[in-house]
Amino acid sequence: MTLSFVSESVDQAWLTLPHAEAGNRIGLFGGSFNPPHSGHLLVAETARKRLALDQVWWLVTPGNPLKDHSHLAPLAHRLEMTSTLASGPHMRVTAYEQVLGSPYTARTVDMLKAKRPNLRFVWLMGADNLATFHRWQDWRSILAQVPVAVVNRPGATLSVLSAPMARAFGSCRLPEKDAALLPDLMPPAWTFLHAPLDETSSTALRRS
Repeated sequence: MTLSFVSESVDQAWLTLPHAEAGNRIGLFGGSFNPPHSGHLLVAETARKRLALDQVWWLVTPGNPLKDHSHLAPLAHRLEMTSTLASGPHMRVTAYEQVLGSPYTARTVDMLKAKRPNLRFVWLMGADNLATFHRWQDWRSILAQVPVAVVNRPGATLSVLSAPMARAFGSCRLPEKDAALLPDLMPPAWTFLHAPLDETSSTALRRS
């Protein structure tokens, strides 16, 4: 699937990568965040605590290739909203995908590893994305490049059993009790984290 990539005007500060010290454990949390909400924050905080991450980088994408863009708020607006929500000391917000000129996670991960080889990255996502993860471009290469943490979301608990990714990489699943080891493991490796369920969704917020 291809996407016409449109560059939007945003402050230069959003287009730089956050600072991190060598050896830091960094969660990569990508999304449209249209708008960001408490469910997103719960995913980020759950992963940060359970994986003992030093930082979570919120990668606000110019546009998700698998979603309709007709109701997509401007990137600058979504960055401001995300920054307001993710204001904790371990949270960082960036639009670096715009610099890369591609909205695809596989390319983002590949480029981040090349630019910051001294960091230990983990890809973070809500379980609602797990069901369609196999539709992401080069999804297997994502699992080959970084460990992945999936955090439970309402209505998606059983995705850990039924999703094509979960079935294909079942032997690489780390027990939840050992989740703190994930950032140190060689990929492919992934884990499923249970968390309190927050029913908030971006779709519902846009409709309201």
